[in-house]
Amino acid sequence: MSDRLTHLNDQGHAHMVDVSDKSITKREATARSRVVMAPATLAAVMAGGLPKGDVIATARLAGIMAAKKTPELIPLCHPLMLTKVSVEIEAINDTCIEIRCTCALSGKTGVEMEALTGASVAALTLYDMCKAIDKGIVIQETCLLTKQGGKSGDWSRTHEN
Repeated sequence: MSDRLTHLNDQGHAHMVDVSDKSITKREATARSRVVMAPATLAAVMAGGLPKGDVIATARLAGIMAAKKTPELIPLCHPLMLTKVSVEIEAINDTCIEIRCTCALSGKTGVEMEALTGASVAALTLYDMCKAIDKGIVIQETCLLTKQGGKSGDWSRTHEN
């Protein structure tokens, strides 16, 4: 692991990393967010019975759109030509929905931030669409699960919670 933060220059100032000399490789990353809610709320989400409409479809689209807009939200991210963004949403028990966002491209920089942004915004969208019936919703455990490609190679979270 490098002992230097790449988004800081020699003077310690924030800057966008120059990737012009990097090789183009296939890169992919998957991130997740979990949304915890009351069992009745989760049941309503899965049944499609909320006043704002199809919560799952809306959250999926929000995650895809957010991944594509990452450099507009996070100042030092490079604009990327994503070739894949998928958002999978499923109930993992009677109180928790898990969102997994996978982004891919062939390029000079990774897609971890795009995957994390997609998962985060999908979770926020779930919250927004459900808050009228459940004020106690918690978004938790947003993290990178895997990344493939690039100079640093492949990486995978070694433990699951």
